[in-house]
Formats: sequence, C-alpha cells, structure tokens
Amino acid sequence: MNASPDVTSSTGPNYKAALVTGAAARLGRAMALGLAHRGVDIALHYNSNAAAAEETAEEIRTLGVRCVTLQADLLDHAQTKALVQRARDGQGQDLDVLINSASVFKFDTIKSATDASWDMNVDSNLRAPFVLTQEFARQAPAASEQSNGEMCANACIINMIDQRVRKLTSQYMTYTIGKMGLWAFTQTSARALGPNIRVNGIGPGSTMQGAEQSDAQFHEHRKGSPLQRGADPADIVQAMNFLLDARAFTGQLLCVDGGQHL
Repeated sequence: MNASPDVTSSTGPNYKAALVTGAAARLGRAMALGLAHRGVDIALHYNSNAAAAEETAEEIRTLGVRCVTLQADLLDHAQTKALVQRARDGQGQDLDVLINSASVFKFDTIKSATDASWDMNVDSNLRAPFVLTQEFARQAPAASEQSNGEMCANACIINMIDQRVRKLTSQYMTYTIGKMGLWAFTQTSARALGPNIRVNGIGPGSTMQGAEQSDAQFHEHRKGSPLQRGADPADIVQAMNFLLDARAFTGQLLCVDGGQHL
C-alpha cells in the first residue's frame, strides 16, 4: 500500500535577505513590503526617486526587518554589475531572493523605434536582469538535501515579465522584445541554475494606472479581460509568495491579469 503524501511539511525555505529592483514605488514597493512581512531583510533598489525609496524603507523597517536603500541606474552596466555586491555589503549577509522588478515601459512601433528606444527598453528589461542574475548566482546558497535524497533550492529569482508575451501585438515593439527575451532567459536560467536556484516569472496585466492613461481608459482596459477585472498589487504579492514557497516550481510564468493573456 502506498504511503499517504506528506501535506504538513514546511512549504519553502526560510529566506533571509532579498534584493528588489525598482522597489521605491508601484509593484516593486508592494513586493518589497510583502517580503518584509515574511521577515526578509530588504535591499531596496531605486533609480531616481530617493524620497519615495526612503519612505518605503521606513515602512519596511517598522515591520522589524532591516532595509537598506541603494541607488543605481540599471541602464549603466557598471552600476548594474555592482548592485548585488552593494546589497550584500549593506545587509552584511548573502542574498537568497532576487526580484527583478525595475523596468522601462517606453512606447514604440517597428516604424518609430530608434536606437535609443531599443537600448532603453532592452537594456532595462533584459540585460539588467541577466547581469543581476549572474551576480546573484555567484553568491546564492546551495540547495539542501532532503531526507528522501532529493534536493530543495534555497534561493529564488522572480522576474517581472508581462502578460503580453502570451498575446503578442505590434505595439510597444522593443519593450515586448525585451520582455520576450526575459521570458526566454527565465526558462533557460531555470535549467542552468537548478538545483540551487529556482527561477520563475510573473506576467502582470493591467494592474496599476500608467501616467499616460485616463481613469476611464484604465478601467475600460481592465474590464475587457475575461474576468472583467485586472490584478491589484495584493494579487501580485500573492503570486510572489506562491513562487517563493512552491519548491517544485521553476521556469514558469504566472499571468496575473484577469485572463488578459487569453
């Protein structure tokens, strides 16, 4: 007779320190706070909004965890390459979580794209996560062996992708190319970095109103999904927590979008 599966065991490792890029505001901020609620120390990256970064950091510190703020321009290769080490130095410990949330979302089409829009969209959405993943992997903890001889990863990377990689359009051309590359990298790095690191992605749909959108446009776009709603930051945090805890989950994309990708 087969033994019953163990459904009472711990769902994931006890993460200690995370680097969250683009964490001063919007979804990066929500995920940094979500990690802090789990007791994880935060290295909070921002680019230009120092006031918002410090405000978020103060809120994180009220939860009883350590938070350091780190300014870096992820379009600058040297600053990107140095960021993981700066986060380790600021925390005084190695990192076991990397959230690649920082992104540039600049509109172009195949007709209007320029060298500048290509560099901005592709560098921020693909090259920077690639470099940060390389640096993170060099210092991440090794997997641990379970009692049954199988391995359990003790480090996790979550890449913020976009539901549009499941439903391609001709809009936001170079941005989409960058996110498609990040989705490919999520899958290939999951193969390359196992069993020590699990790598997954979240594909938000219409979650937070953009500066170029009116209220009516934002809500109309959300209601156009099969569920007639978009996601909220809390939905993204819920997806993040699932990915942190799902020990057998790697190389996958969760589209949190009300079905928009369909």
